[in-house]
Amino acid sequence: MRHDQVRETPSLLVRRRFQFAGALVVGALPSWFLRGPLLPGTMIEAASLNTLVGNAVAVIIAFWTRLSIETYPGIRRSSVILPAALTGHGIVVVWFVLTRFPYDRVGLAAGFLLHVAWLYILYIRAERRVRRRIAVVPFGATDRLVEIEGVDWHPLKRAQLRDARSCNAIVADFSAELPDEWEAFLADAAIAGRIVYQVKQLAESLTGRVELEHLSENSFGSLLPARGYFYLKGLVDFAFALLLLPVVLPLMAAVSLAIRLDSSGPALFRQKRVGHAGRPIIVYKFRTMRRVEDVDDRTSAMTLDNDDRITRLGHWLRKLRIDELPQIINILNWEMSWIGPRPEAEVLSVWYTSEIPFYRYRHVVKPGISGWAQVNQGHVAEVNEVHRKLQYDFYYIKYFSPWLDVLIFFRTIKTMLTGWGAR
Repeated sequence: MRHDQVRETPSLLVRRRFQFAGALVVGALPSWFLRGPLLPGTMIEAASLNTLVGNAVAVIIAFWTRLSIETYPGIRRSSVILPAALTGHGIVVVWFVLTRFPYDRVGLAAGFLLHVAWLYILYIRAERRVRRRIAVVPFGATDRLVEIEGVDWHPLKRAQLRDARSCNAIVADFSAELPDEWEAFLADAAIAGRIVYQVKQLAESLTGRVELEHLSENSFGSLLPARGYFYLKGLVDFAFALLLLPVVLPLMAAVSLAIRLDSSGPALFRQKRVGHAGRPIIVYKFRTMRRVEDVDDRTSAMTLDNDDRITRLGHWLRKLRIDELPQIINILNWEMSWIGPRPEAEVLSVWYTSEIPFYRYRHVVKPGISGWAQVNQGHVAEVNEVHRKLQYDFYYIKYFSPWLDVLIFFRTIKTMLTGWGAR
């Protein structure tokens, strides 16, 4: 038997069961065992036992959240660890606060830190070196997969399951006319518990984009995203904006004053853009550019690389994404969401619609302050770049869910800290 036909045994450190069991032990037990010797209290008092159970439940929720988020594209496991852990431990803290059960803050904090440290140590030691290897059934549209980086593609030459033993999964084009022996091969693979992907869904998962050959249904087989989450998301957006308003208003006042001192003109920039269902909305931003005369509407609506209209202060406001802060007004008006496709200027939307098929479909959800395209691609203006951006927007609509929003939220924080993608 050739070497490439032998399925390599994965390291114990990357196995899910080992990671989960280790997280339970590391995240829950140390802060409980240290009760008495180093931490105040005893192991058998109610606060200590509740904290032990709370840390264990937080690990379980975080593990489930991580598995849910990791089904999405282009996601390094390192970027999922902290959001998942914060979700799990945050839910437990909220539950304790609401129920007023006795618990220990130090014990919960220690459990969270140890849980996160354990997962990052595993990632650094083993997971970041893991590269997926996927067997390819050589029929139909599978040839385009080789253009996707980050995966070792293993084209199969015969319909023998043992030839795919070294692979993590198998991919095939189910719409292609497969010979009988390859149909039997895929059936045998499924019976054996092997993961078998459809080529289109795998390509979307790895690239984070939906190809724009035609309108693409979402994960429930409909053109409309999940309506239940759509309305729940609107309520959460509004409530979160109300909670932030007392903190945001003083910051907005300080930024407005700085803008007026830095350059002449108003502090706020208002622009007509296209919102949910194609309705026009007025979007508010902090002004970051000087007004230039004799510029056509389309050019004035676009921001180019190293645009000389950007002010000194405007450069930093854009880099830190603070210029988007006034859009909290749009959220309170139920016109925008915290996360969603960016609202396009009306003049640009008309242009893009004439150039790109199905462009208006991106208006099926509320526009957002940050989105899947922004954390993957950054700012764009040219039509060919907009086509790629639209693929990201369609992906967001197709896989519209709270888990994708959580991922975008944390990746947005990363882009704010690094200034990536700003112009």
